[in-house]
Amino acid sequence: MRNSFVFLADGFEDIEAITVIDVLRRAGMPVKTVSITPSLQVKSAHGNILTADLLFDATHFTDPEWLILPGGMPGSTNLYEFAPLAGLLSRQLSSASGKVAAICAAPAVVLGQLGLLEGRKATCYPGFEDLCKGAEMMDAPVVVNDRMVLGNGPANALIWALAIVRESLGDQASVAVANGMLYYPNQAQICDYNFG
Repeated sequence: MRNSFVFLADGFEDIEAITVIDVLRRAGMPVKTVSITPSLQVKSAHGNILTADLLFDATHFTDPEWLILPGGMPGSTNLYEFAPLAGLLSRQLSSASGKVAAICAAPAVVLGQLGLLEGRKATCYPGFEDLCKGAEMMDAPVVVNDRMVLGNGPANALIWALAIVRESLGDQASVAVANGMLYYPNQAQICDYNFG
């Protein structure tokens, strides 16, 4: 199974980062946290310190399955301003099988400003829609389309993470993780545009 990477910048949204790490690991997906700062310790938007597995500059991103962007401010801005990540995201989406997930402000502040949402359906934290250049904005907690899983905010971090699992391992794996957490997902909450 290919590695996935969750990128952490100072000011990341706590629940979005921790939830996706937790859910992917429960599903048995190999996931590593990556600090884009010079330190493994990254400070969240709410003052919590998370120790990342890897430093960006010391990591080889060889054929990753997912590149994952938690939201939060100023975390999303810090991700956007980190030029090496921008190049990695572009290469990921131009590869044959690379996937990207982002939530909250990150779809707009990072992917939108990089022009990576053009021609795609998308969602983001309310108020950031203008940054989603060329995207068709959906009023939905999670939007899945064209090798992307996008979420709109902290309250929907769990269904966003479960959608990532579903895209990698299928419905059965996603539902098994959800049920193990005592969450019984309503598939109608996820707007899926992969199949037309």
